[in-house]
Amino acid sequence: MPASYSTNMRLKFPILAITLEAVIIILFGIFITYDDGADAGLAFKNTTKPDLFYKIYPSFQDVHVMIFVGFGFLMTFLKRYGFSSVGFNLLIAAFGLQWGTLMQGWLHHLVNGKIKVNIFSLINADFSTATVLISFGAILGKTSPVQLLIMTLFEITIFAVNEHLVTGILQAKDVGASMTIHAFGAYFGLAVSRVLYRPGLQNDNENEGSVYHSDLFAMIGTLFLWMFWPSFNSAIVESPDGQYRAIINTYYSLAACVLTAYALSSLLDKKGKLDMVHIQNATLAGGVAAGTAADMMIYPYGGLLIGFIAGIISTVGFKYLTPIFASKLNIHDTCGVHNLHGMPGIIGGLAGIIGAAMASKNVYGDGLLSTFPQLKTRTAIGQAGYQAAGLGATLAVALIGGTITGFILRIPFWGQPPDQNCFDDQIYWEVPNGENEHEDLLSSEHGKHKTNAEA
Repeated sequence: MPASYSTNMRLKFPILAITLEAVIIILFGIFITYDDGADAGLAFKNTTKPDLFYKIYPSFQDVHVMIFVGFGFLMTFLKRYGFSSVGFNLLIAAFGLQWGTLMQGWLHHLVNGKIKVNIFSLINADFSTATVLISFGAILGKTSPVQLLIMTLFEITIFAVNEHLVTGILQAKDVGASMTIHAFGAYFGLAVSRVLYRPGLQNDNENEGSVYHSDLFAMIGTLFLWMFWPSFNSAIVESPDGQYRAIINTYYSLAACVLTAYALSSLLDKKGKLDMVHIQNATLAGGVAAGTAADMMIYPYGGLLIGFIAGIISTVGFKYLTPIFASKLNIHDTCGVHNLHGMPGIIGGLAGIIGAAMASKNVYGDGLLSTFPQLKTRTAIGQAGYQAAGLGATLAVALIGGTITGFILRIPFWGQPPDQNCFDDQIYWEVPNGENEHEDLLSSEHGKHKTNAEA
């Protein structure tokens, strides 16, 4: 259907985007400088930091691919929203990593008025954008690019404050960010979606669905995320043994999650068939759930158990909770981020509580304080309490922050698309001629085959 609604984006979007970039350039000029290892005047005095850069850079590459390829293609399942899924993903991430560098630098790394950026700064900036991309999934197809930039600005600001509260003030461990990224991003996005809820989208929209090749493209995103998730959970772990454990634990959690998700998908279908929505999403829940306890001594069987539980919870959520959220709570979660990131993020937080409570010299030996430096002044049970406080604080900040941001995004000026133009690229993109006719034909043929198969 051709876009019959004027978005007035020709001025709103360029002015906002250029203004934001100009402000960031000024702020970078004032606050941001190179780390000593990249400073031409200092690098020759310290050879260890360049070595550290090349050691960590492969993990950064993996995380970077997850953000720009994995998340982008995972959301291409909508049959007429592929340009927007990948394109807006790039827009959000490119702006978010710049703003995230500043916000995290101001809160964690400001020394003498300057923020020295290094390879860890790049990784953490990518992490901050992941939070917004998760929230983007909850409102996919229902927002304008102007709204997305505004949401990115507010969400990364609130995310950075919450991260400082959880990992800085409370000193909760969350190396793979099950709580601070996944749970936060999911419940922030659900709160925004609830505020932006529109009854006109309650019934099935003809464009809010997939075709064969759009689901195939989405599966590409799944595979990239699945392969690189061990890097995501281990990238910022400081101790070598902890990083090693984070990779192993995540690896096995993902593997167990896949088998569980496949089994539950078949079990929950009346004919025992697999649902591609479950395979695209629930198979990743093990990576999310393993995050908080990734570097802890949970042993490989613990990783398998976490993935097993996450696979069950996520698949059941897609089957039953998503429809309930839409019909009973007026929360329209387009991508099902509650099932992939929200509940598995909580599982990860709970695993972190248990892992902290069980931390002892008998388990970790001389490596106890390298994994849990908090235990210099706390007991294991006390640390578990702080882990629980971190999880509770994250959920509260996400819901409150998402609600406030949602009301800001409801302002009509931002150009939110009307109901009839949601989930359609044409309202914001130049779409090649005949593309929608091709989609209509594919949808029609798919419907015919489905009818014949059922008969």
